[in-house]
Amino acid sequence: MTDTTNSPGADGGDALVTAFNAVGADYIFCSSGSEWAPVWESLARRHRDGLPCPEYLDLTHETVAVGMATGYGLVKRRPQGVLLHAAPGLLQGSMAVHGALLAGVPMVVGSSESTTYGDGPGQDPGGQWYRNLSVVGGPHGVAQPFTKWSTEAASVHALPTMITRAAELAWRAPAGPAYLNIPLEILLEDWDGREAKPVVVPGSTHSSPEEVDTVAQLIRESANPVIVTETAGREPGGFEALVAFAEAWHIPVVEPDSAVCGNFPRTHPLHAGGDIGPWMDEADLILLVNCRAPFYPPSRRPAKAKVVVIDEVPQRPHVVYQVLFADRYLEGNVANTLRQLTKRAKDLDAPLVGARRTAQEERHAGEQAAIAKAEAKAVESEGIDPVLVAATLRKLLDGEDGIVVDETITHSRVVKRHIQTTAPDSYFYVQGGLGQGIAVALGVKLAAQERPVVLTIGDGAFAYNPVIPSYDASKAYELPLLIVVFNNRVYKSMNLNHRRFYPDGAAAETGEWLGTDLHRLPRLAAFAEPFGMHTETVDTTDSLAPALERALKAVAGGTTAVVDVLVTR
Repeated sequence: MTDTTNSPGADGGDALVTAFNAVGADYIFCSSGSEWAPVWESLARRHRDGLPCPEYLDLTHETVAVGMATGYGLVKRRPQGVLLHAAPGLLQGSMAVHGALLAGVPMVVGSSESTTYGDGPGQDPGGQWYRNLSVVGGPHGVAQPFTKWSTEAASVHALPTMITRAAELAWRAPAGPAYLNIPLEILLEDWDGREAKPVVVPGSTHSSPEEVDTVAQLIRESANPVIVTETAGREPGGFEALVAFAEAWHIPVVEPDSAVCGNFPRTHPLHAGGDIGPWMDEADLILLVNCRAPFYPPSRRPAKAKVVVIDEVPQRPHVVYQVLFADRYLEGNVANTLRQLTKRAKDLDAPLVGARRTAQEERHAGEQAAIAKAEAKAVESEGIDPVLVAATLRKLLDGEDGIVVDETITHSRVVKRHIQTTAPDSYFYVQGGLGQGIAVALGVKLAAQERPVVLTIGDGAFAYNPVIPSYDASKAYELPLLIVVFNNRVYKSMNLNHRRFYPDGAAAETGEWLGTDLHRLPRLAAFAEPFGMHTETVDTTDSLAPALERALKAVAGGTTAVVDVLVTR
């Protein structure tokens, strides 16, 4: 800490803003609460006096605030600030905070409580804290289960350094949200101006050369190895390092259903699809690269393969039950580990490599033929098949450097398989619960404003989103999206589970499927009309491509576009 003297009248609000400035936060994403007046006053002074500070985003829903910070962090990979209101605001945003934890996104989340309830000296915090805002144990107790670290700032003089510590903890592997309870009385307390030291980029850890040599020898001796990855592409340089590693050793790459970002080019000849099943009996070596839960059910052990886990933190502390069947770990920076293994791709057995190259070429050709067949069939469908929607989006986004954020459930495999993203940071799947997709896509757009961002979403997920606050943020901060709704007028995944659990039950007999019907919802695109956004509802195959093309043109012109596509399944 330094002994810099701040301007007269400085308080905890200045301490907070100064700290977020020091840690390098580009933005403070805030869903307003009555505790944040000291922060607003500090920002107003800094704007007036031309002093540096993070940009403040004034958002009207907690899920939007956290979700935008998540989307921004997926691309930028640096901790940002999020301010919510007391325990109720924290609870409202908790699903999105949990989603950030699962997505591995660093952020510092703050909210408040009162410690005097109006019975102490100084300014009156307000009766709302005494009557209905406070919770037993404080909001940091509420936040503990869905954050990486959670505590209370007990002094204004410790506040800047506690924000620094929270940011440093959030940034380190496994990255995720840290929470700080900042009582209103602390925010109103006089501050002496001592500032926190800026946060530096975390150092990296590496596996030893001996450990890497051992794994390289396992690969060299393997006849039928496979790489399985869920989030290699989330690591800085991980996408490129995985491509180089797979190519050097000629190893197929599987992105299972649990993959939540783009990790490997979907059109690459070594891409082996999304089904790990065939490899469970055939592979003699499985390389799990950044995999949280590759096997389902968890007890489904590979028949004969040795398992090497390559991950900076293989055992995720926030995952309740995790089974990896590891025979060997390579722990440390994933991209570095992959690069080290790539350098050791020497003295390969030519017949072994040739055999698996031939086998993978056949698998890849078969998958591409199957994709083409499915798309040809979709064109001939009487209504709009979801495959046609994804394939049309792929063609329209070709060469546009687009980013796809996906919040579909029953159509998620279709989206991955037929949009076929090929570049780093070009695909993200929303984590932790439905209802965050628009906000996450807005955050991605904030981080990559030069790139078109497309949100694919089901009608059920769309209904969970805070749509009006999300559209408000899109318009207020000029963040145009293309939102494509896969609208099958039903909670399909719930309906499928009912049918699976009770195939011959009363519902199957009578047709009374409860909890799943969405036909009663109004036109989903219409909610965007009061904001002056481009809206279309599409129900024929011939009208799909022109509608999406018009929508993308509107987005390029700076307007969010919502295309509600009535799909057949």
